[in-house]
Amino acid sequence: MTTVSLPAPAGVRPRRVAARWARRGPLLPALLFTIVVTQLPFAATLVISFTDWNALYPDRRGFAAFGNYTAVLGDPQLRSSILTTVILTVSVVLVSLVLGLAIALLLDRRFHGRAIVRTMLIAPFLVVPVAAALLWKHALYNPEYGLFNGILTGIFGPGAAQPDWISDAPMFSVVSSLVWQWTPFMMLILLAGLQSRSPEVLEAARVDGAGALAVFRHITLPHLRQYLELGALLGCIYIVQNFDAVFTITAGGLGTANLPYTIYQTFYQAHDYGRASAAGVIVVIGSMIVATFALRVVSSLLKQEADR
Repeated sequence: MTTVSLPAPAGVRPRRVAARWARRGPLLPALLFTIVVTQLPFAATLVISFTDWNALYPDRRGFAAFGNYTAVLGDPQLRSSILTTVILTVSVVLVSLVLGLAIALLLDRRFHGRAIVRTMLIAPFLVVPVAAALLWKHALYNPEYGLFNGILTGIFGPGAAQPDWISDAPMFSVVSSLVWQWTPFMMLILLAGLQSRSPEVLEAARVDGAGALAVFRHITLPHLRQYLELGALLGCIYIVQNFDAVFTITAGGLGTANLPYTIYQTFYQAHDYGRASAAGVIVVIGSMIVATFALRVVSSLLKQEADR
């Protein structure tokens, strides 16, 4: 038996359209604001990336096609900054994930003052990035009055060596400050994953005689796999764009210049707007690729939570 769909009565369709726009209408100002703030500047950057535009030579402005992209990808300084960005990002993400997992496992246990400890551990992530970099540069790393050298003096006496942490270990200095700031972020994501475990499964494993190590290896770690992936992907998206720590602590010197700092140098010091815009577009494309994987992980997590 076939069913025949009758046409909607007159006036029903306009009312449905009006109802849809009534629901969407309040979102239009936010959508327009987002387009103006994010998409228009990116479109302008994309246009500038195809122009030969150096503020030092205003009479030579013209269309460069893909010349800026060729110059950017063939620039040895940029290739070095790409390698530095990869090393910086991977180091910060891996160390932050390991420390965040260890802290999350501790905070998942019940003890007195857990809420206060959790709030204190989250605090570094809430500090303004420039302020955090200044804190590490002056309060901790300074060779004359920094906390680290003060601890060495307290342990080994006034004759102890006073290393210049930034000059002797520049990459380590930048990585340490970023790890301190991003470990709370990883800890929050992994703690949420730990608290979403099924208590029945854990209780059944303990009744069957599984020890703490076996529970962590066969139950907790597989359950946290997607949370670890989410933390790593989100960390990569944000840390690959980090500018504050490199600019504040080392000023891009001693082999710590990453992609954002190299773009800053190209734009504000060399005044080569076309090449800097091309480098910025390349960074945005790379970030979008990573963000796509992050969104897939988030959607899979939300789907799993909805199926429970």
